[in-house]
Parts: sequence; C-alpha cells; structure tokens
Amino acid sequence: MKTLIGGAVGAVVGLIGMSIWWKPFLQLLAGAIPVTLLLGGGLALYLGFDELKDTWKKEDKTVDTPIETEDTEKYKEEIDDLKKEIETLKAEKA
Repeated sequence: MKTLIGGAVGAVVGLIGMSIWWKPFLQLLAGAIPVTLLLGGGLALYLGFDELKDTWKKEDKTVDTPIETEDTEKYKEEIDDLKKEIETLKAEKA
C-alpha cells in the first residue's frame, strides 16, 4: 500500500515538475538523445567487431588442424575391439 501511495505521489509531482520546467526538460532531452545514440552505436560497433573476430577464429581453427591418419586408424581399431568385446559379453550373457 505504501508503494502504491508513493508511486502516485511521485507521478503527480513528476507531472507538475514537467509542466513547470517543460523547456528545460526538452533541452535535457535534446542533449541526451544524441549522446545515447552515440554510446549505443559505439557499443553496437564493438559487439559486431567482437563477433566478427570470433568467426575469424573459428575459420582459422578449421584450416589449421590437419587430420592425422595415424590417430584415426588407432581409434577405429579401438572401436572395433570394443564392439567385439561387447558382442562377446552379449553372447556370454545370453
């Protein structure tokens, strides 16, 4: 209830203040909009450039990592051995 009353009083005082200081409010608004646009644009540029750098890093990683055939063959043999072991365990269980 206190919050509701406080909010109503604040809204009324704000409305009265805007009606009394309308021209200074517009001056403040006219000064704040360009600054806000400048800061928002700068932030968007920074975030866009950072995202672009991330995509460059992802592209570089895919090019710089050659596939080693020795490791691939080793892993394929290990997978085949594990499959055989699973089949023997299934056969023993049944």
